[in-house]
Amino acid sequence: MSNTFITSSYHWRNRYLLMRHGHSQANEQRLIISSPERGLSGFGLSLTGEEQLSSVVAQWHWQAPTKVVHSDFLRTTQTAERVATAFGLTLEKEKRLRERYFGELDGQADSHYPSVWAHDAQSANHQQWQVEAVSSVAARMCAVIESLEQQCEGETVLVVSHGDPLQILLTALANKPLTQHREQTALQPASITLLGS
Repeated sequence: MSNTFITSSYHWRNRYLLMRHGHSQANEQRLIISSPERGLSGFGLSLTGEEQLSSVVAQWHWQAPTKVVHSDFLRTTQTAERVATAFGLTLEKEKRLRERYFGELDGQADSHYPSVWAHDAQSANHQQWQVEAVSSVAARMCAVIESLEQQCEGETVLVVSHGDPLQILLTALANKPLTQHREQTALQPASITLLGS
């Protein structure tokens, strides 16, 4: 699955392939896994996720990446490794690409997500249940892209992260209110969104 996202008012120095990790054990178990304590060493890719990655790599139709930057959670690291291996690239861990922290809801059923998103639609700064504010996620995600824009030119960068952070990033880059991040088309596991031209 692929999407194209172009910000008409900005000339990018690099091309970005924004990738959500493949289907994970957390997805399979319908759990919110957002803390480093749970996500760094556990809840990697599910068998479905492994199959998705095999398919994505075999049917690759984007420009070949020249750089791979990823969240250091296990599911994103494993996703990044599959693509990096296929293209003979090394990995660069980036903590700012981590999953949004869901506070008191971490480790609980993913049926809690809609309640958080309902609060998001009211305020990008809310921290109900000690959830990381949308504005905070946007700031760290945008900072990654800004630093890559300053450090590199002419690269095709694969950025591997998580659903909420990537949708929040796309909302911020479109200059839309962050409260509208759930109005972005939901990013499916192992999907890639092209940022730039």
